[in-house]
Amino acid sequence: MSITVAAFYQFTSLPDYRALREPLRVICAARELKGSVLLASEGINGTLAGSAADIDALVAELQRGALFAGRLNNLEVKFSNSSKMPFQRLRVRLKKEIVTLGDANADPTRQVGTYVAPRDWNALMASPDTLLLDTRNGFEVAMGTFEGAVDPGLASFGDFKDFVAQKLDPSRHRRIAMFCTGGIRCEKASSLLLARGFAEVYHLKGGILKYLEEVPKQHSRWRGECFVFDERVALGHGLAQRSEEPSLD
Repeated sequence: MSITVAAFYQFTSLPDYRALREPLRVICAARELKGSVLLASEGINGTLAGSAADIDALVAELQRGALFAGRLNNLEVKFSNSSKMPFQRLRVRLKKEIVTLGDANADPTRQVGTYVAPRDWNALMASPDTLLLDTRNGFEVAMGTFEGAVDPGLASFGDFKDFVAQKLDPSRHRRIAMFCTGGIRCEKASSLLLARGFAEVYHLKGGILKYLEEVPKQHSRWRGECFVFDERVALGHGLAQRSEEPSLD
């Protein structure tokens, strides 16, 4: 039986996020979904796995159900498949941030960089004077990245603000293009750069996963595999698991 995996997030005001935790857990448990969901006052971030029907029902509940009352109608969702359940249990947790950066100036509910669709990403990377930044942690970068990308050498995403302060300069780095696994870290990172005076800030819409899903392997500038935070470990082009990497033949 194939398992459907949904990775989703949205930055939106959820002042009642503490009260949302148990009702959301009950909804997920009733559909036998496993994985993790983070709730914070700034939004929601999660990856859940289950049958295709139960995942579809959960996404519909998030986007249109009574629990969130229309506050997640711009939910960013990416679907992939797994040959077996990639999670051991269900967790719904409360956090200060749905992706931890630790800088109050980074507020994606107020401003973010310019989204770039996967089909337009190659052209942006190839354009002159573009600084291409991989905003993921060092061990993720080691598994795969885009040609020509700068690795900031992050032990954790919270280190990104220090990298910006020490290595980047708005007067020299006029155009910055960033990417991460699913897009969420770039929302925070782009908001931070704009707050610090960088003029042109772009980020890959839907992240690496959406690029691997939509851009044919023969046109791809991705090299290696994309680390994912579940038991599949990494995905390749077409969001295939390691043992299922499609051939061009």
